[in-house]
Amino acid sequence: MRAEAQNFVAEIEKSLELLRQRMDWDMAQHRLEEFNARVEDPDLWNDPEKAQALMRDRQMLVDAIETHDSIQRDLNDSVELIELGEMEDDQEVIADAEATLKALRAKAAEKELEALLNGEADSNDSFLEINSGAGGTESCDWASMLARMYVRWAEKKGYKVELQAESAGEEAGIKSATYKITGHNAYGWLKSESGVHRLVRISPYDSAARRHTSFSSVWVYPVVDDNIEIEVNPADIRIDTYRSSGAGGQHVNTTDSAVRITHHPTGIVVTSSEKSQHQNRDIAMKALKSRLYQMELDKRNAAINEAHENKGDAGWGNQIRSYVLQPYQMVKDLRTGYETSDSGGVLDGDLDGLMAATLALNVSGKSRAEAAAD
Repeated sequence: MRAEAQNFVAEIEKSLELLRQRMDWDMAQHRLEEFNARVEDPDLWNDPEKAQALMRDRQMLVDAIETHDSIQRDLNDSVELIELGEMEDDQEVIADAEATLKALRAKAAEKELEALLNGEADSNDSFLEINSGAGGTESCDWASMLARMYVRWAEKKGYKVELQAESAGEEAGIKSATYKITGHNAYGWLKSESGVHRLVRISPYDSAARRHTSFSSVWVYPVVDDNIEIEVNPADIRIDTYRSSGAGGQHVNTTDSAVRITHHPTGIVVTSSEKSQHQNRDIAMKALKSRLYQMELDKRNAAINEAHENKGDAGWGNQIRSYVLQPYQMVKDLRTGYETSDSGGVLDGDLDGLMAATLALNVSGKSRAEAAAD
């Protein structure tokens, strides 16, 4: 077997080993038998919510086992075909089997990453907030570039993207924007993006063509579903309605439908200005509950956040990633050390490599210094 094919086999086997670890392979079949026994209980559906949760957990385990077994079968078949082709000196069979191995490696790597998404809210939809930093037009333009990057990433994943609220920059770009990203594991993928993002480039707004550094912050929090109860005391919030408008022009529709909710105990402010006032109130309240839930998740994960040197609100001195467009091309994540020279691809939504490195770091529990030393 040629060296490249041997490398494919080794990488696939490594991914399979991680999949077995994540699902506790030695107990997986036993847990499936327990699920099947509970599903056959005639009293199960007396509590529909409990029954649905059980069926969901069972299906996740079934899918995990079937994914592992399918990859293992395809790996074994491909190795056997290569050995057969080598015995008969059939280069066409060998080439086809090696192509299958290459595709299988990509599939196994993807499933390996998905196995890391096992947090309490990882499977939920996600809210994504982008805010420009100090720097006026430069930062507003950078915020709009980030918004485009995440929208392109979500579209490539097959996720649904809804703009919840947006504040335009005075000359260009946006001051802030909030999106709802809908799709399986949307929050699990996006949660590693919270923090400050730094851009270095030749400014298109500088007549002297000087290099500028811009900052924008990203905040990600899960959409709270019906299975998570968050109580909000009406006395703790203030609801304001105000006039909202589009991007400008003589035919702009202007209404009093926008809604802003302020949560006094935490200082959280959420807005929605895209639909009717009734719909905006519902959207804003869901966003507030999601923010409160994210705060609770942060409290539970305080020890992990401290270990990763990433606790608390993102500050301008706590950037997580740098995007350098001049004098060279590089995107580098400062938490993991992961870097790529394909800055154009990253800004066009190719974020999986960066996200995967952070997911792996979170699972390993390493600090930034430890990750950089590897």
